[in-house]
Amino acid sequence: MIREKIHTAESLARVLKKRGRKKVVFTNGCFDILHAGHVTYLEQARKLGDILVVALNTDASTKRLKGPKRPINVLKDRAKVIAALESVSFVTSFSDDTPLKLIRKFKPDVLVKGGDYEIKKIVGYEDVVASGGVVKTLPFLEGRSTTRILEKAR
Repeated sequence: MIREKIHTAESLARVLKKRGRKKVVFTNGCFDILHAGHVTYLEQARKLGDILVVALNTDASTKRLKGPKRPINVLKDRAKVIAALESVSFVTSFSDDTPLKLIRKFKPDVLVKGGDYEIKKIVGYEDVVASGGVVKTLPFLEGRSTTRILEKAR
């Protein structure tokens, strides 16, 4: 079951073309060390549609964005853990610093990011809105973050 959820961008694009009237929700991130904040966020995102696509930054992309000591978990492991969540329909990855190419390829109905983003500055905002979709932010679960977990572990 988990393997059926993990796709390349190309194979997922083919699957999503067959979605019919199902509403696709798209989100992205590193999801390096999965914690309760991530799980809550993904559960909330799923409630916004029928299909939740999670795009993971590759290891190289995560390193560029988060620094030389990240990711803690390699992409293959992060994908398997995210795919195991009931709220997640599909997992894919991207090597660029932003998921703009995937957003343009998948044309989601809903684009979601965490509450620390200003909606109109979210990568893909213009593309999603232009195609009739919506962009939303979801609140964080207070006190839960990968950075905080890593600081506590030190």
